Amino acid sequence: MVGSVDMEQSDPAGSPLSTIVEAFEDLAKLLKGSKKQEALRLDTFCHACSLVSVLFSCLGLAFKFAEFEYISKLHGLVEASKTYGTVQNMLDRDVANGTVKTPGSHTRNLRRVRQGLDLIRAIFENFCSTDDYSLKDVASTAYAKVCAPYHTWAVRTAVYAGMYTLPSRDQLLLRLNETGKSAEKKMKRYIDASIPVIQYIDKLYLSRKISLDW
Repeated sequence: MVGSVDMEQSDPAGSPLSTIVEAFEDLAKLLKGSKKQEALRLDTFCHACSLVSVLFSCLGLAFKFAEFEYISKLHGLVEASKTYGTVQNMLDRDVANGTVKTPGSHTRNLRRVRQGLDLIRAIFENFCSTDDYSLKDVASTAYAKVCAPYHTWAVRTAVYAGMYTLPSRDQLLLRLNETGKSAEKKMKRYIDASIPVIQYIDKLYLSRKISLDW
């Protein structure tokens, strides 16, 4: 966002990607610096995740369901943050109550938000590995890997049908207020920062004998 004239031309100001990347890099640093791998504040996590919702909006109708699910589940976590200080405390309460996989449970909501973060990571990885004008293959491959296994046939059908409404590569860059060069740089930073956050959540589940296949 700052630098020489060259950098300013390839790294526009006012980009939501910049804010998202910085928030997740801060989260990654917190986890790396934590002696206890369970010290992540729930409100801090929710704040970073709230910034990501704009990315689903930029993808249009194809990911409207993903956007709705992500926002609704995140709202549940935001409400939970008023009661629970850390992600660990929230999960432990569901484990104690036997409500881990109950519809609407905090643990279930966290699982869906985590999938949303991973979906964006997968889309970004595919985006950076191809120069295709269309985003159909980029998004379809990411969705098939991250979310499709956990969605009903009806939802999968609707999502795949909506892939034809995806913005083009240039349209997405315009919506993000990015150039191709600046977008790829920030997307790679998000990928690097989001992976330890996603892995952290997975480890919390596994350490409590909660499977990841749901």
